[in-house]
Amino acid sequence: MESAHRGKQSIVFTQQPAILSYASVAGKKESEGPLKATFDVASKDTAFGQKSWEKAETQMQKTAMEIALQKADLKEDQLDAAFVGDLLNQCVGSSFSMRNKSIPTFGLYGACSTMAESLLLAGMAVNGGYARKVMALTSSHFASSERQYRFPLGYGGQRTPTAQWTVTGAGAVILSQSGKGPYLRSATVGSIVDAGIKDANNMGAAMAPAAYETIRAHFDDLGLGPEDYDLIVTGDLGKLGHQVVAELFEKDGVKLGQRYQDCGMMIYDLEKQDVHCGGSGCGCSASVLCGHLLGRMRRGQLNRLLFCGTGALLSPLSTQQGESVPAVCHAVSIFTERS
Repeated sequence: MESAHRGKQSIVFTQQPAILSYASVAGKKESEGPLKATFDVASKDTAFGQKSWEKAETQMQKTAMEIALQKADLKEDQLDAAFVGDLLNQCVGSSFSMRNKSIPTFGLYGACSTMAESLLLAGMAVNGGYARKVMALTSSHFASSERQYRFPLGYGGQRTPTAQWTVTGAGAVILSQSGKGPYLRSATVGSIVDAGIKDANNMGAAMAPAAYETIRAHFDDLGLGPEDYDLIVTGDLGKLGHQVVAELFEKDGVKLGQRYQDCGMMIYDLEKQDVHCGGSGCGCSASVLCGHLLGRMRRGQLNRLLFCGTGALLSPLSTQQGESVPAVCHAVSIFTERS
C-alpha cells in the first residue's frame, strides 16, 4: 500500500476526499460584519431560542448539521461518522447536539483549531476507506466562552487591547469518497508550541508561533511555497497574531503578502465593530470556511486554499495557576479540482 505520509508531520490524501456539502451559522454581531451574506443562517437572536448560552451553542450545531445534510440530500443515518468539538468543558455542546442520533461520533478538543482538526481527521477516515460519508462540525458562542474562560457578562469587565471577540457561530462539512468537490489534497498535523505567553487575553501572540511552525512544516514536507496557494488563511490569530506570523516568515526571507489572511480579521469590521484584535473561537474559522471560503471555491473565485486552524490550549485553571498558553495549528489544503 502506498504511504500517504510525507516529511516529518504531513500527509497527502491519495483519494482526495470530496466536500459534498457545507453549512455555516452565525450570530447577531457576525451578521453585522463584512461576511454577513455568506452565512446560511444569521440569527438576530443570540440565544437561538434557547434558555441558556450553552443550549444556544448546541442549537447552532444542530442547525448547521441539518443544513449540511439537506444540501447533500442525506439523512442522519447515512453518515458513517462525525468528528465534533467545541470550547465548552467536556465538549458538552457537541455531545448534546449529537445525542440520540445514532451517528458514530468522535468528540474532539483542539480549542479554536477544532474545525481544521475535525476536517483533517474526517479526511483521513474517508481517504483510508474507513468511512464513506463523514461530517466535521464545530462551534463557539461569545457568551458561553466569556462565562467559562473569563467573567460572566454581567460583571462588565474591561477588555484589553490585545483581546479578541469569540465568534458566535458554527460550521459543518460533509466529506465523501466522491462528489463535485472542492477536494482535500494534503494536510499537516501540528505539534504543540509554547512561546511562553502567560496573558490569556493575548491569544494571537500565543498562537502565532504554532501557526508559523505548521505552515513552515507544510512547505518543507511537501516541497511547496506560498506561491502554490491562492490563499493561506489562519484560524483566528487576529490582527496581532497575523502580523507576528508575517514577520516570522519575513525573517526566513519569505513574504506571504496579500495571499495570507486570517479568519479573525475577515469576519468582523475591525474599524467599525468593537472587537479589538478581531475574532476568535471554534466558530470563527468554522463559519468563515463553511460560508465565505468554500463559497468562493464553488464559484471558481478561489482554487487553491491552505486552511490553518489555530488553537490556544489553555483552561481557566491553568491560567489561574500561572501557566503559559501552549498552542497548536493544523493545516489542510483544499483544491477545486483533483490532481
